[in-house]
Parts: sequence; structure tokens; C-alpha cells
Amino acid sequence: MTRILYNVLGTLALILAVLGVFLPLLPTTPFLLLASACYLRGSPRMHHWLLSHRILGPYIRDFEAGMGIPLRTKLLALALMWPSLALSAWIMPVVWARWLLLIPGVGVTIYLLRLPTRTPKAP
Repeated sequence: MTRILYNVLGTLALILAVLGVFLPLLPTTPFLLLASACYLRGSPRMHHWLLSHRILGPYIRDFEAGMGIPLRTKLLALALMWPSLALSAWIMPVVWARWLLLIPGVGVTIYLLRLPTRTPKAP
């Protein structure tokens, strides 16, 4: 029963991680790491699939190894997040709620800047 629960939670976290790639206020990395942890306990086959995934796998492996994320990824995340937050604030009809968008923006920015930056591998 617990294996099924871990697999369901892992799948839900993976769906949220993929959505987080496209939605600025939904973080990708925490959900991706949660999916990896859930699949590790629920389905070794799914965990192996996730780690060997062409796009998602390197991020999980490097993060778990303490290597951090590439500088390009950090810059891209910030470059997409802040204009999205600004557009959301501009569209939002409730003036005081616009300021609330700074909370996730500043939080994610601090989180990304504190993560180790992966250095390019020497050829």
C-alpha cells in the first residue's frame, strides 16, 4: 500500500515539476527532487527511468551529488521568472496583492543564488 502511495505522490510531483517549467510561480526543482525520492521508495524502475531521462536526469543526478546547477539554467530561470511576475502584477486587479508576488520572486531568487553553480567540465 505504501509503495502505491509513493508512486502516486511521485507521479503527481513529476507532473507539477513539468508544469513548473512553463509556469513561473511553480518551482521545478523541488518537485523533481520529491518525485525522485518518492520513486526511490515506491518503484526502482521509475526512479531509474527518471535518473536516466535525457532532460530531467542530469539535473537530479548533479543536484544529489552536490554539484549544483549550471549558471545558464540559473540565469534563464531568473530571466523568465521576473518578467512573468511583472506581467502578473500588471494584470492583477487587486493592488495590494501585486506586492505579494514579490514573496515568491525574492524567495526563488535567493534560493537559486544560494545553490552551488556547476562549473563546466573540462574537455
